[in-house]
Amino acid sequence: MANTDKTDNKDLFASYTEDSIRSLDWREHIRLRPGMYIGKLGDGSSMDDGIYILLKEVTDNCIDEHTMGFGKQIDIKVTEHHVTVRDYGRGIPLGKVVDVVSKINTGAKYDSKAFQKSVGLNGVGTKAVNALSSYFRVQSIRDGRTKIAEFERGVLVKEHKEAATTEPNGTLVTFTPDDTVFKNYRFIPEFLENQIWNYCFLNAGLTVNFNGKKYISKNGLLDLLQRKTNEEDLRYPIIHLKGEDIEVAITHESQYGEEYYSFVNGQHTTQGGTHLAAFREAFVKTVRDFYKKDYEATDIRASICAAVAIRVQEPVFESQTKTKLGSQVISEGGPSVKAFVLEFLSKHLDDYLHRNSAIAEALKKRIEQSERERKELAGIKKLANERAKKANLHNRKLRDCRLHLNDELTGKDKAEQEARRLDSTIFITEGDSASGSITKSRNVETQAVFSLRGKPLNSFGLTKKIVYENEEFNLLQHALNIEEGLEGLRYNNIVVATDADVDGMHIRLLLLTFFLQFFPDLVKNGHVYILETPLFRVRNKQETIYCYTEEEKQKAVKKLGSKPEITRFKGLGEISPEEFGRFIGENIRIEPIILSKDIHVQKLLEYYMGKNTQTRQEFIINNLRYEKDLIEETV
Repeated sequence: MANTDKTDNKDLFASYTEDSIRSLDWREHIRLRPGMYIGKLGDGSSMDDGIYILLKEVTDNCIDEHTMGFGKQIDIKVTEHHVTVRDYGRGIPLGKVVDVVSKINTGAKYDSKAFQKSVGLNGVGTKAVNALSSYFRVQSIRDGRTKIAEFERGVLVKEHKEAATTEPNGTLVTFTPDDTVFKNYRFIPEFLENQIWNYCFLNAGLTVNFNGKKYISKNGLLDLLQRKTNEEDLRYPIIHLKGEDIEVAITHESQYGEEYYSFVNGQHTTQGGTHLAAFREAFVKTVRDFYKKDYEATDIRASICAAVAIRVQEPVFESQTKTKLGSQVISEGGPSVKAFVLEFLSKHLDDYLHRNSAIAEALKKRIEQSERERKELAGIKKLANERAKKANLHNRKLRDCRLHLNDELTGKDKAEQEARRLDSTIFITEGDSASGSITKSRNVETQAVFSLRGKPLNSFGLTKKIVYENEEFNLLQHALNIEEGLEGLRYNNIVVATDADVDGMHIRLLLLTFFLQFFPDLVKNGHVYILETPLFRVRNKQETIYCYTEEEKQKAVKKLGSKPEITRFKGLGEISPEEFGRFIGENIRIEPIILSKDIHVQKLLEYYMGKNTQTRQEFIINNLRYEKDLIEETV
């Protein structure tokens, strides 16, 4: 055995030569390892997919110009596969137009005087957009002169000469995401609109013209929470506080969970970071000090809906996509983020509660209600947790993936780990045959399977006690690790995979009711999806085409001709594991569950899951398409 190992080592040594060493240029490196720069690729069905990051990277530069006092308007146009972004800032210095979008370590943000508290420091963003676009065009207009450069997949194909212009100063970027990188992608309007609104909320007075519609916010984070909540659900009016380099908005609702929107230098930090941790801790301390009572932190924060935005000099993020802040201090020589947030809330929130006794009383009642509910659940939770641990030991419900979300990694490895975390998926399916097919065909590194036993309980109108008393719900919340909130969420994508028949549709609706009733922040933060699987397989001896609609089937028949074989899939269990691998891998089709801003969750659930007449129930069954269609209707 030892001799064999020695021989193998010799062979490896001999093959490790100068030819093994390869130097990649900036463009090749980005295209080879896109996850390091834009997180996961995706097809646009998730709000953190790469195509939205591309738009964000370009728009971030416009926001930085606005923050520095140059340009009060941004024009954004997004068509099916084409994006145009125009700001009215200073414009890129004409002699550096090509370098700024095609040379790593080139940009103005290294000069902290020019961009004191910008979104990004390293200037990688537009290079990544350039490299990952089949077509990329940048134009700078500066003091009556303009310069244009055009690229294809990061390669300069045409550099125009400087020319005179009467256009106002600014930068115009146009790009088309590369469809060889982003397979079958499409932009979802609700995700784009959410991105646009966030820019406006964080930059009061900025006007964004998006696809012909004007977006503007006058009251910042107050407007954000008003958009994210329903007034009749609030336990007290939104508290809105602003200071130098910090702004917060806070309220409590009636529903379960904690809901946060955190931002750094105008960047939506979807994974939180030091500033959000500081806010959660500071809010608890301030409340305890105000009421002079040592309430449990979970009782104080239960049902909270809050937004926090801070400005940090030269922020350090944990990945290029800037979704989690790692900075510990506000600025060089300045206070820590934790101390800065605590000092602000200790003074301003405390003052606010003293001046608004009715709000202080309403907050106290909400905390005490959460305290009573927690104590009522204490005994049940203990028994339920013991059952969940025992069930996990026997692996009865969950076939987990190998991804460890909390690995401590740095640099390149950490960026790749973040991309894998964004890809992490759990399929919730019903029946042994369907779960067996998915289990055999999944990517074991990032995809897990949770098997339901029959239809879940209709949880509408029930208290959280049922989550612990019902074995199915209890094991599901443990599999997701969401008992204490989203911070420990083990899978970024929760995909409901059921048959496309009435029973399957009913299971989808029951699961969605469970999530909306007890964990609404899962849906609101874009983690819940419906798996689309093909209805038909059309094939001849040369080619097989999978079709998701009758229209696609007709096109496939026409393409293949000569009476091809047509198979109608009646259920997931009929699809072989080999075939299933094609539908949950690179070509996966998932539909996001999107809550319209006008939807009142409790009214929605009462309408669809309450005690309706037989006629209403028949209407629901006959007209059910996808839950996303239901929740976009006005109740």
